[in-house]
Amino acid sequence: MPREPRNFESLIGKVQGLSEGQLRAHFTLYGGYVAKLNEIELKLASADRTKPNYSFNEFSELKRREPVAFNGTFLHELYFENLTAPGSTPGAAFTQAVSASFGSVDEWLLDVKAGLASMHGWVLTTWSYLDGKVRNNVIQSEHHVGLFVGQETLVAIDAWEHAYFLDYGTKKPDYVGAMLKAIDYSVVDRRFALAQARAAIS
Repeated sequence: MPREPRNFESLIGKVQGLSEGQLRAHFTLYGGYVAKLNEIELKLASADRTKPNYSFNEFSELKRREPVAFNGTFLHELYFENLTAPGSTPGAAFTQAVSASFGSVDEWLLDVKAGLASMHGWVLTTWSYLDGKVRNNVIQSEHHVGLFVGQETLVAIDAWEHAYFLDYGTKKPDYVGAMLKAIDYSVVDRRFALAQARAAIS
C-alpha cells in the first residue's frame, strides 16, 4: 500500500530560525521523495529480475535508485521529528554516552558543526549496536553514501541547500547554529532509550 507523507505542519511557527516558507518548501521536497519511493517500490514488484546488468537494466537501475528515495524519505522524517523551539537539554543517559565518546557535549557539538561544514549532505548522530559508541556520521551524495551499518539514528540534521537557502542564502553556519539550538532532546533521549532497550534483548 502506498505510504503518505507525514504531516509536520505543527513545526510551523515553533522552530526558531526556520520560516514558514522555508519549512513548507522542505515539506514539499520531502513529499517528492515519498512519491518516488512509492513509484520505485511499485515498479520493483513487477520488474524482470532475469537480466540484471551493471551497465543498464530496469531492475538494476531501480535498485540503484531505491536507497536515494528511501533514505530521502526517512532521513527527512527523522530531521523534522527532532526539531523544536530552543531550550531543551540532553538527558543524563545521552549526555553520559556522548561524553564517553567525545569527552563532553560541547566537544560532540563541535564535531557535529565540523561535519556539517565539511560537505553538502547530512550529519547523523548515531549510537552503534556494534561497539556502543556515539558517532557523527556524514552522509553524502543523495542521502545514500557513507551510512554506517548497525547504527540507531539519534539526531539528524539536513545540510543540503534546500534546507536553509530561503532563510539563510549562503550563510550556512548561521543555519547550523540555529538547528543545533533547535534539537528536541526529548526525542533524542527517547531514541537513545529505545536503542538501549533493543540492544538489551538482542
